[in-house]
Amino acid sequence: MYMQTQTFNISLPQELVVRMDGMAKREYRNRSELIREALRAYLRKQESWDQIYAYGRRVAKKMNIKSEEDVNRIVYEFRHGKKS
Repeated sequence: MYMQTQTFNISLPQELVVRMDGMAKREYRNRSELIREALRAYLRKQESWDQIYAYGRRVAKKMNIKSEEDVNRIVYEFRHGKKS
C-alpha cells in the first residue's frame, strides 16, 4: 500500500535529538520511522483520553452533575452510606 507523505522541518533540543538517535539505533530505525511511531502512540493515547472524557460527560449529564461540588457531594454521600 502506497502512503502519501509530506516532508517538513521541525526544531528539537539537542538533548532530545541525541536520545532519539540512540533509540533509533537500538531499534534499527531511522529518525522518520521513530518519529512516526511516537506520533502514532501519542495520538492513540490522546484519542483514548478523549473517549474517556466523552464518557464522563455523558454519565455526568445522566446523573445531572453540573459542578465539582456535585461530584464531591456524591462521593461524600457514597463514602458515608447516604442515598442521594
